[in-house]
Amino acid sequence: MDFSNFGQKFTHDTGVIQLMDDLGQYVGQPGVKMLGGGNPSRIPVIETYFRDQMARLLDSEDRFENLISRYDGPEGHAPFIDALVDFFQRHYGWEITADNIALTNGSQTSFFYLFNMFAGEHQDGSQKKILLPLTPEYIGYEDAGINGDIFVSYKPEIEFLDNRLFKYHVDFNQLQIDEKIGAICVSRPTNPTGNVLDSHEITQLSQLAQEHNIPLIIDNAYGLPFPNIIFSDEQPTWEPHIVLCMSLSKLGLPGARTGIIIAHETIARTLSNMNAVVSLSPGGFGGALAADAIRTDDVLRLSNEIVRPHYQAKVNQTISWLHEELAGLDYFIHKPEGAIFVWIWFRGLPITSQELYDRLKEKQVLVIPGQHFFPGLPADDPEIWPHRYECIRVSYAGEAAVVHEGIKIIAAEARQAYATNTE
Repeated sequence: MDFSNFGQKFTHDTGVIQLMDDLGQYVGQPGVKMLGGGNPSRIPVIETYFRDQMARLLDSEDRFENLISRYDGPEGHAPFIDALVDFFQRHYGWEITADNIALTNGSQTSFFYLFNMFAGEHQDGSQKKILLPLTPEYIGYEDAGINGDIFVSYKPEIEFLDNRLFKYHVDFNQLQIDEKIGAICVSRPTNPTGNVLDSHEITQLSQLAQEHNIPLIIDNAYGLPFPNIIFSDEQPTWEPHIVLCMSLSKLGLPGARTGIIIAHETIARTLSNMNAVVSLSPGGFGGALAADAIRTDDVLRLSNEIVRPHYQAKVNQTISWLHEELAGLDYFIHKPEGAIFVWIWFRGLPITSQELYDRLKEKQVLVIPGQHFFPGLPADDPEIWPHRYECIRVSYAGEAAVVHEGIKIIAAEARQAYATNTE
């Protein structure tokens, strides 16, 4: 088939394609331990809340009918946008209006738009890239550029902590920002590691973005103020040069595909225009279901009292299981500061993370091999930086018994890999 260069990009496997294929093929299958995908937990209190919101939509005169029978504007569901503006003005004093917000069909769509807005060929003929100051980073970024490789990234500083934990930090001494950088992007909390850039790191990145007149894009899908899957004492931040990307997925509505972007008016308007060209308008169900939660501040109650404690308890239990099952191996776990994953580093692993993934898949345990989370590093060679081939991402969002059994199998396969190398 004679595809264009754009079409050819989608004919080969990437990390996110592998992730979503696993989700589609294996989710709900008997015996499969789904520890790879990004599905949030099913939390009964959250599901009941949104079921009740759906009932209100159905019971209210014309609300449901208007929702399904009319297009929203290309910026997205207007009542939801108005509720967001009021929410952020009341709680944080942000000087935003509806012109600062654009909705999309989920965060993945948001980043496809944003990366290709700021990276690639510009009108003056220059080629620009997205700076990822900290890797590993989100697997979904990897192949989002229309024009080939659009990322520049740097190895992190690694801090070793007690209890076989470690933490990545931005190495500001390495960062180089010149006219070839179109934007800076970080996820906070970071998917896959659960790392949270602290306020000092965010302030430094914000200042660098301002100095070079480029945006700082913050992927806040797991962060503050909702769904608040973040276990450290931080605050949300926004300024006109910051593009803050949020989502309803990890609040409990991944099927609604609702991304939220708060940005300078020009950026928000351009995103709305992209919506018009690509999809006419983003779907409105997510916004309609969540608008009352935003207006009434229920979203804060649900995030702070239900969602965050749920994941905090699950990650604490998961870390305990990992220490128990991995005892005696040369492993480290990234300090879990947020998101819904644990990032396990098997130092000196004699096989690659892809090989470990393949072996685990044969045992019906699905994880994500870590090598897909390092977009923008200059060389894809395990001899140059083996660390990137020694890590896996494990979701702890599923049922406790499934997670526990999956961890036991991961430990057994890792132990066998180390043992085989010493025989």
